[in-house]
Amino acid sequence: MFNWKNKASGMPKRSVETSGAYDGGLNVQTHGLMAGTVVASNLGWRAIEALAVGDSVLTFDNGMQPIVEIRRHTFWVDAPDSDAASWPVYVPVGALDNRTELVLLPDQGVVVESDGAADAFGDPFSIVAAQALEGVRGIMRAAPAQKIELIAVYFENEQVVYAEGGALIHCPRNTVALDAFLNADATTYAVLSPREAAYVAECIVVEDRMGAA
Repeated sequence: MFNWKNKASGMPKRSVETSGAYDGGLNVQTHGLMAGTVVASNLGWRAIEALAVGDSVLTFDNGMQPIVEIRRHTFWVDAPDSDAASWPVYVPVGALDNRTELVLLPDQGVVVESDGAADAFGDPFSIVAAQALEGVRGIMRAAPAQKIELIAVYFENEQVVYAEGGALIHCPRNTVALDAFLNADATTYAVLSPREAAYVAECIVVEDRMGAA
């Protein structure tokens, strides 16, 4: 039905990913999917904006998981004159096993697979910020064409979900509440540092070249 990939053993869990300092609310939204992006759910492939609290989404490690909260934000209201630091990441068809082009926030975590990651971190699957993949398989950053609504879904625990066919998108745990921020689970998914992510991106480029040869 979904044509997904999975990994029975689960991904390595080495560190906590946090989106920003707590100040009574979320300072900067760093994750979520643009309206129109479809995800694998109990209703089939469904546009992210059509989902509601209580609907279930297929996750990489934990099967169907119910949504416990949804937040909506408007991004790039100054498009196409947005500051370059906030420019989105454009992922062409197939670059992350996605069936249509993906537009992601620069800090949105995505799962990539690499033999180099397996050698360095003991697992072929890694979570990196989308911006770390600039230059890989045609992935690029550019000024947004228009403002767009972003939908962030939250589960009881952080998850990785399927979007646009096979792209794997990291959904961190809700840490807006002070108690949730202070008590964040220390066994959550590892999000690679910029330096580690750059290494994995280089590995993917080399592996793609070797595969083509």
